[in-house]
Amino acid sequence: MWLDFLFGSFSKNIGIDLGTSTTLVHIKGKGIVLYEPSVVAFKDGGDRILAVGEEAKKMLGRTPRGIFTVRPLKEG
Repeated sequence: MWLDFLFGSFSKNIGIDLGTSTTLVHIKGKGIVLYEPSVVAFKDGGDRILAVGEEAKKMLGRTPRGIFTVRPLKEG
């Protein structure tokens, strides 16, 4: 009941799964609207995100100096 108070009907219409390998978003009535690898690519210093999801996954192990790819939810 208190979730209804905090989030209204929103809490009943969307589901987000931030997994260690994939991130998934499900919307009631539409199904899965986002299914992407949980990977982020960023510049050294972390102040600029360059890519997320599938695009960042393609960069794993192939980045030049100063660019990093990480799985932010690795090991929980």
